[in-house]
Amino acid sequence: MQSNSESQWKVILAFVAIYVIWGTTYIGIAFGLDGFPPFVFCAFRFFTAGLLLFLYSRYKNDRVPSRKIMFLSSVSGTIALVGGSGLVTWAEQYVGPGHAATIIAAEPFMFILFERKMWSYYLSQKTVIAGLLLGFAGLLLFSSASVPESGAREMQLAGNLVLILSAVLWVIGSLYGKKINTETYSNTMITSIQLMAAGIFSAFLALITGEWERFSFSGISAASWSGLVYMITMGSMVAFLAFTWLMTIRPPALVSTHTYVNPVVAVFTGWLLAGETFSSMQIIGLAVILLGVLLTKFPEYRNVRLFSK
Repeated sequence: MQSNSESQWKVILAFVAIYVIWGTTYIGIAFGLDGFPPFVFCAFRFFTAGLLLFLYSRYKNDRVPSRKIMFLSSVSGTIALVGGSGLVTWAEQYVGPGHAATIIAAEPFMFILFERKMWSYYLSQKTVIAGLLLGFAGLLLFSSASVPESGAREMQLAGNLVLILSAVLWVIGSLYGKKINTETYSNTMITSIQLMAAGIFSAFLALITGEWERFSFSGISAASWSGLVYMITMGSMVAFLAFTWLMTIRPPALVSTHTYVNPVVAVFTGWLLAGETFSSMQIIGLAVILLGVLLTKFPEYRNVRLFSK
């Protein structure tokens, strides 16, 4: 039996992981793109992380899922990971890490738009409606206040649109994954399958976009290698395992509070490590987005507690 104090410390460390590590993944991607093309980077990141998690699961004697569950998990993982994180990686060729994280902060609004079975509940909550409207207003304010470098306006606009599409696909993949009955299998095993499937599909996208032809190991900088290692270990393994563990012992509404911290961490690390700058209107836009997310989540936050079930 673990002591209550020990359990509380584990909870705190897990929250630090999903707050801080996930917030720094955007700068990790930026470092990785110093030498890796985006989908090549994702192929190495996802497949390696998935393989390591799979080997760890087999070491624990976790059951390998049936072919049907493996297929459905592969589909959901590919949509969520390649459509989500993969497109974020592509977009960061044209926008900074803090900028990308701020646009992705609108993800909770996409859940409201696409989770049809919950529409009657959402539409009955005034705070949810107000938060949805406020959040999209903040998104427009942030995007319109962005000042691209000369001649880069079109690609920054493309980056913003791809980031919004990324948030949509992450939500679609996540909602699809919720419909799959994986209760008899470990979270680590299912996640490993999703990651490996996403890695294989990323490699395929890199092939059809010509990235493999442009790729050379000799052109990879030390910073890019460090970005890849960080994303494999901390971004795709440590933080995610902390997230899945928290989801089993704490209310989802409480775990989802990482939504507010991640973009702030990303903006700070983007400024500190990548020299990314933000106008006062962009900072206001970020604050409006996070306020909108808070309002949409407000009905879920009632009576949630950090250290007790």
